[in-house]
Amino acid sequence: MLKGLNHITIAVSDLAKSFDFYVSILGMKPEVSWESGAYLSIADLWVCLSSGEALPAKDYSHIAFSVSIIDYDRYCAQLQSAGVKTWKDNISEGDSIYILDPDGHKLEIHVGSLQSRLYELKMKPYNGLTWY
Repeated sequence: MLKGLNHITIAVSDLAKSFDFYVSILGMKPEVSWESGAYLSIADLWVCLSSGEALPAKDYSHIAFSVSIIDYDRYCAQLQSAGVKTWKDNISEGDSIYILDPDGHKLEIHVGSLQSRLYELKMKPYNGLTWY
């Protein structure tokens, strides 16, 4: 039985550039690096940067990272001052900024939780919503 998210691996075309982005701009903790990759962490989540051909999703698929509401405005200002590109405006519950990494992988920085999203769905249900 699955018990949680183990790690995320992201293919990157330029390891040094991506390492700098994920560590210096996003604030991930570097754990180890080698010629073709690096392991970073955020709390209990392990993120692997793996050198290779990067083919970012062309659809809505993305990775969302949590940030506290207290830090959200400061964090967004930091991203904007670093010139990080955005790919979408937020239209859903909770504050979010949708950004691109150096290869164009879609990321989201989000304030909120599954519980806050479910509460919002009770107030404004999606068409065809089914509760389990």
